[in-house]
This record gives sequence, structure tokens and C-alpha cells, in this order.
Amino acid sequence: MDTRKRREHLHQAAHAAPVGMAMRPRPAAATAVMPSWPQRLSFCAPGMQADSKGDCVSTLCASHAHPLVDQARNALLADYERRVQARFDDIVPTLKQIAALQHDTDFETRAQQIARDRLGFELPAVVLADAWVTTLDMRRLYGTSVLRTFLELAREAYTQPYNGAEAEAMTRFFIECGFHEVDVSACADGRLKGLLQYILRLPQQAVPRHKSYAGTLFDVELNVKQWAETELHRFREGVPTLPDAGTRYLKIAVYHFSSSDPLHEGCAAHGSDDRRAGQAALDRLEAFGTAIENGFCCGASVATLLIGVDTDNDAIRVHVPDAQGGMSLDCHVDNMALYQATVGKAESEALWRLGAIVEEAARRHGRSAPESGMRRLIERLLMNNLSQIEYVCTNHRGRYADIGHAERFISIGDGFDKVHLRNLAYIGHMHTVEEGAADLDVGIKIFSRLNVARGLPVPVAIHYRYDSQVPGGKERAEARCRRVKAAIEARYPVLMRDGLLVCGMTVQAKQPGSDLEIVADNDIDAHGH
Repeated sequence: MDTRKRREHLHQAAHAAPVGMAMRPRPAAATAVMPSWPQRLSFCAPGMQADSKGDCVSTLCASHAHPLVDQARNALLADYERRVQARFDDIVPTLKQIAALQHDTDFETRAQQIARDRLGFELPAVVLADAWVTTLDMRRLYGTSVLRTFLELAREAYTQPYNGAEAEAMTRFFIECGFHEVDVSACADGRLKGLLQYILRLPQQAVPRHKSYAGTLFDVELNVKQWAETELHRFREGVPTLPDAGTRYLKIAVYHFSSSDPLHEGCAAHGSDDRRAGQAALDRLEAFGTAIENGFCCGASVATLLIGVDTDNDAIRVHVPDAQGGMSLDCHVDNMALYQATVGKAESEALWRLGAIVEEAARRHGRSAPESGMRRLIERLLMNNLSQIEYVCTNHRGRYADIGHAERFISIGDGFDKVHLRNLAYIGHMHTVEEGAADLDVGIKIFSRLNVARGLPVPVAIHYRYDSQVPGGKERAEARCRRVKAAIEARYPVLMRDGLLVCGMTVQAKQPGSDLEIVADNDIDAHGH
């Protein structure tokens, strides 16, 4: 159930009459003075309690700061979240103001001025010019405004100075732990869009391979190919380590669950079943490892790690590998429990507890402890995530208000590396619609509840990257954008007919600092996918 429907359901349930009894109308005065949920003390959701101001706060949060939390980074991330959310929240009020002016004689001029002042860009001129003939196409204006807002945010992010020192330090740490490459595959759910920047606190430049798939069902064959490319660089160029360095390729799979509503707000691809979601991700990791061992000689192997994320509060659950790298769904470290056990302690005691938790988890389940490098990595991920747990406590009272889906648009293709924020976009990595049909259908289903049910269109951002050193790379990327756009429109003809599907296309060179380039919507190949 998505967040908007949940609120409507709670509102209706609160005023439903008991079975067998008629429902009397409520006095008007009571409506005026009765605070709405969740401000009323008796209406705090399970797992929440009222503080001194009457606000509902998670019972898992502490009243004082955790000794291992990075408060400065939390402040920066909170400011970024507020600014990004405000940009999107301005769209509907701005369009409502413009809609009220559509019959004025100077409508086009005034509308563009309002859009520039409030949104930072102009609206499609052809839509405004046609308003005097037909009703103003608000669906198209909304869809293009969402996509243009994100485009401007992405451009701003790409112009920010590159913090190479942080990424290089993390890359060195990975190598010290025994991993020359870290590859992360997460579920396509928009609640994991902030996985690297917020939940795990990893510099994205240190994790160049990170893609999302519905249900964390990543493409094993594609990952084998990527592993081979990485190993080829090591043997030919000695990058990032020499072949005899004794390091390995690390594959991390990330699934998700909901602690407050596990039967409805977990992973939709697995029927909101936590164990099914975790087992499916674990099966893919094991298949990937087996494929490498069976397909390549000389003891080729990879390391794997399974992580679960509670999307209600961003706390992670790290499944601890044994000495041979095997994992179990039951043997894991619950970082929320670690947070609660250490929040009131001195820094030295909290660090000691953090250093012992991994081996304790293995011993409790009768398993051998992981190798030292893997243990160090898990401890770093746990410590990083402690900051995110406190971030949610400080800025969201310990649990997000939108525990369900509340994405702004669907991102198709290679995705945008620089913009990371929870519930910003549903992600589908694909080169053709056929190969990503399942992921795309899940996204459309989500937005049918979020947007279409309210008369709003589904915004789809199609983005592909190309190598500027390869002749014709840009042209092929643009052609792929057009083919995918045509295939999406052909797959959902009813949405297209009703103006409920708005697609935007961009390409970008892979080289650092490259600008986002808008692809003109012309010469669309309606047959190729």
C-alpha cells in the first residue's frame, strides 16, 4: 500500500462505525478542535510514542547523540534533502497558480515568468500557446516539470567539485580489506535510492558499479562479464591492484523490508515477504560465485555480502559470512539493536562493542568467524549506518512518514549517479524494454497508484551514457533513447492515449565532468526496441 492510500485508509478507518451500529455525524465543533493523526497522543502508530510536544517519535530513538555519529555529515545531508524536496514540492502550487491564469490575454508571458521565478526554468512554449484553443494540458506540464526539475538538480550535482580524497581513502580501505572492486546491486525500490550516500555512507566514486533491479534479482551473466572486465584491467594494467595482490572482487546484494508493516511495505517483487526477499538475493550471490568458479580456472573466486535495509528507518541488517564466505539468513547483525545498545555509552565502549559484534553473531549461530578483511568492512558499514539511524531519528522522528512508495518519477537506462535521495525515483537499469519489462511493469504499477489514480501522469526519465572516445557513441546512445521511449509508449498505449505518460531523454559522456545533453524528440523508430 503506498503512502497516500495509507493516509486515506487511516482517515476512513478512524471514522468508521462499529459493526451493527449506525454512524452518527460528528459535531462540527469537534472537527475544528480535534488534532489530526499523528499529533494526537492516543494516535501514535505502533512503535511510536508521544514526546513532550505531543509529536510521535520512534521508541527506538534516544534523547541524546550517539558517540560514533558524524554530526557534521548529517547536517549537510539534511540540508540537501530539504532543498531537493522543496524543489519538487514547489511544482504543484506553481502549476495551480499558472492554471488560474490561462484565459488572461498575457497568459504565456506571465506563465513563463512565474515558472522561471518559482521553478527555475521555462515551461514548454507549445503547451502554453495552445491553451486558448483547448484546455491547458496540465498533465504534460506536470510531467515535464518533474523531469526538468530533476534534470536541473542533476546538472547542479555534476558541476560540484569532485571530492577525490574521500573516494581515494575509501578505495584504499577496500583494498586493505582485501577487495579491489566493490559492486553493489540493490532493489529498484525508490526507498533505496539513497543507499550509497545516506544509508551506507560510501562515496559513489569508490563504488563505480552500483545498479538496481526489481527484487534485487541482478543479471548474473552481466555481472560475470563485468568481473571479467575488471580482472582484465588488473592483468593488463595493474589497476586497481596487481594480479598477485591477493585481493578479490566483492559483490554486495541489498534487499529491503519494513519493520512496522512487514506484510504490506516490504519488497513488492517478493510479496512483502522478508525471507523470500533475502533468500532471492542470497541465491543470486551464490549463483554469481558459482559461475565464476565454474567458468574460470586457477582458483578464480569472488567474495559476497548480503545486506538488508529496514526502509522505515534505514537501519541495516548485515548477514555475516563464515570463514569460507557462506552466509545464512539467520546469522546477521541487527544495527538498530547495536545502536540502542551503544547510544548511551562512552565512545571507547561503543567502539569495543562494535569490534566484538561480528564475531559474536557468528559464534551465536555456531558458525566460523569471517576473514579479518570482511570483518573490518562489516564494522565500517555498521558504524557508517549508525549515523544514518540517528539522522532519521533527528530529522524524521525515527521513522519516515512515507514508509511506502512516494517516488517522483521512473528512471530508466543507466541512471544518474550524482543524485541520491530516498523515494526520489523508481529505478530500472535496462538497454531494451524487453529485458527490463518486469522491472518497468512494477514501476508502472506503483505509479498507477501514486499518480494515475489522481489524474497525474507517470514521468519517465530515460538516460544513457556513452564513451566519447568511441566514434559514433553519442549517436548510438541517442538512438537507444528513442528506441526505448518508443517501446515504452507502445507497451502502455492506454496511458499514452490519456496523456498519462511523459518521457524525457538525456545522454551523457562517461568522462568525469560531462554535461547532460537533452535528446530531441524526433525521428522516433516506432518499431525498434
